[in-house]
Amino acid sequence: MDKDRFERGLAQRKATLGPEYVEKNLAAADDFTRPFQEAMTEWCWGFGWGDEVIDLKTRSMMNLAMIGALGKMQEWETHCRGARNNGVSVEEIRAIIHVVGIYCGVPQALECFRVARKVLEEEGAL
Repeated sequence: MDKDRFERGLAQRKATLGPEYVEKNLAAADDFTRPFQEAMTEWCWGFGWGDEVIDLKTRSMMNLAMIGALGKMQEWETHCRGARNNGVSVEEIRAIIHVVGIYCGVPQALECFRVARKVLEEEGAL
């Protein structure tokens, strides 16, 4: 493991998803899941998110589109919160969901709207 990339990834993961969420996930890791948590933090957050070519807001928008397309709604909820932390507006989330609906179907867009509503209502944005 590259310690510098891990630390960069940890800082970015906390900045996007919130320190409480990240620390809870890391604390819950055991011998079975810890290697994945560490690798994901280093690779996804340190290498992927650490690449400054794409700004964080755009990266969050891309993630919502891709995760929405995959139908991974628990992850979509997590990244919807993260997208808001990275400056993605309610209107931009709506536009992303429209694209998901066009390319992945109306049922998937409806799922994204349901989850987005939950997140946005919790933060008082709706």
